[in-house]
Amino acid sequence: WEGGYLLVCQQEMVGLRPILALLSIAGLCVEGWQGNSLVATRLPLSAGKGRACQGRNVAAIRMQETETAPSPSKKPSAPTEQELSREIGRRRTFAIISHPDAGKTTMTEKLLLYGGAVQEAGAVKAKGERRRATSDWMKIEQDRGISISSTALQFEYRGMQLNLLDTPGHEDFSEDTYRTIAAADNAVMLLDGAKGLEAQTLKLFNVVQKRKLPLFTFINKMDRPALEPLELLDTIENVLKIKTSPVTWPIGSGDRFMGIYDRSSSSVQIFSKESGGAKKATEVEIDGLDDPKLADLVPDDLLSNLKEELEILDEIVDPLDMELVRAQKQTPVWFGSGYNNFGVETFLNRFIDLSLPPSPRTSGDTAVPPEDKEFTGFVFKLQANMDPKHRDRIAFVRVCSGRFDKDMQVLHTRTGKTVRLSAPSKLFAQRRETVDTAYAGDIVGFVNPGAFSIGDTLTTGKKIQYEGIPTFSPELFNWIRNPNPSKQKNFKKGIDQLREEGAVQVLWSTSDFDIDPVLAAVGALQFEVVASRLKTEYGVDSSYEALPYSVARWIDGGWDVADTMKGQTYNGQFFKDSQDRPVLLVKNQWALETIMEKFPDVNFLDVAPL
Repeated sequence: WEGGYLLVCQQEMVGLRPILALLSIAGLCVEGWQGNSLVATRLPLSAGKGRACQGRNVAAIRMQETETAPSPSKKPSAPTEQELSREIGRRRTFAIISHPDAGKTTMTEKLLLYGGAVQEAGAVKAKGERRRATSDWMKIEQDRGISISSTALQFEYRGMQLNLLDTPGHEDFSEDTYRTIAAADNAVMLLDGAKGLEAQTLKLFNVVQKRKLPLFTFINKMDRPALEPLELLDTIENVLKIKTSPVTWPIGSGDRFMGIYDRSSSSVQIFSKESGGAKKATEVEIDGLDDPKLADLVPDDLLSNLKEELEILDEIVDPLDMELVRAQKQTPVWFGSGYNNFGVETFLNRFIDLSLPPSPRTSGDTAVPPEDKEFTGFVFKLQANMDPKHRDRIAFVRVCSGRFDKDMQVLHTRTGKTVRLSAPSKLFAQRRETVDTAYAGDIVGFVNPGAFSIGDTLTTGKKIQYEGIPTFSPELFNWIRNPNPSKQKNFKKGIDQLREEGAVQVLWSTSDFDIDPVLAAVGALQFEVVASRLKTEYGVDSSYEALPYSVARWIDGGWDVADTMKGQTYNGQFFKDSQDRPVLLVKNQWALETIMEKFPDVNFLDVAPL
């Protein structure tokens, strides 16, 4: 309702009469067109279910339908080179990667706090309302205190448009993380100062390397007992084979962590701790290590240790070189504490200055520059039930080039159809607001009635296809069954929508007797998430039955090749995926190697063919 009026979207004329009938039943009187929408007002109760004005308005609208159907809104003028250069230049799109419990969600909240997007930052370990982190909006995320789904958060800071992509840290959701990293231009690696590099961080770093993204490192939790800073740098260089260049350096650690020294400006920032870290930390600026005020604020032993370590850094660490950063041969490093806001604002300010604006995207052998006047974008994520009141599905589209305009028509490359992109949304976790324009680097959400799939390319120009997003080999397999036949429709809808958004892979038996789907996952937690979401979002109970397989391989050549192998795959069984491609499930790696020896000419794929 807006000022007493209800606007009913009307995208295709064929659906007009059912809409009129529903409005009449609801006691609404149709007034006429407003742009591409119908305008209706609520009748007084005495009018009786809309009958008092139904005939007059239905006749008027039918006449309008045949004689003066609403004309499309005026097409916006093409963007100028200056406009594209200006807007693209102020975009920064980045993903945050980390091992679970490194403080990624809390760090995300603090970036939003300093960016002015929230007034008080939430935290996973906090109490009461502050426990509700903006990026963790699902009930299971709030209950478990973990991130299980990637989230887009967009906000303005210092005249820049920041698109922050928060990724799940848990390895069970690494596929969602991979898809999200595909939409980023920069990566921020968050490390726990007490643990350094951990297994999942290393895996995600490899993904970042494949995507050729510049890496920016923030070493977190320095307000807790931590490893020596020089040891942390040494680990990064030895394990990741990438040089480090500290931008800031910590003064103390644990309960004696007092602030940071900014090597770029030769200034010291002393922090005063805020209760719970909900508000911004206050800072005291000091002009260099020789400032007399410094001796009054920092104990002698910490000050002496700081000067000694800085002398060592000047000897062994190369200066920051952005060409090396862009080539993934060097990473800038910051120290701080996300929970207590130590060093967060310093990081954000420098990150904006150093990070890359949107980069060209590859389509085949062609690189599409972000300044290209034709709009292009690709779908990197689908999410069902973000708004529990409407149970809709949102397609997350990364704008790769040009300018997006509301209601523009684009070519859907996979299907060859022309699609009108209406009701676009600027995303901020679960919240949305309508957006009229967007530029390369932005993330735009569209209500998806089933037209889009992950990896789809959209364009207003010639037909192109950006690199697809692969589906990786799962390792755990369960039959999922619906114990209540009366809920079969909701059960099927839930499985289909969760499969579309990539929450889990779904396989089906080739036998007509096994009608239940098989869920295929990278980690066991994915099964818990599916069961929880089926219950809370679709009102369906479910049960699992494990299958005795741990390896999956797609067959290059499809069913023509797979059919020649049937009956000869000991300890293995063929299933089909959502695109009817053959997937061979086998008991273990040894069994797979045995089958591969039997069929040396068959190509067994650990990633689904694109």
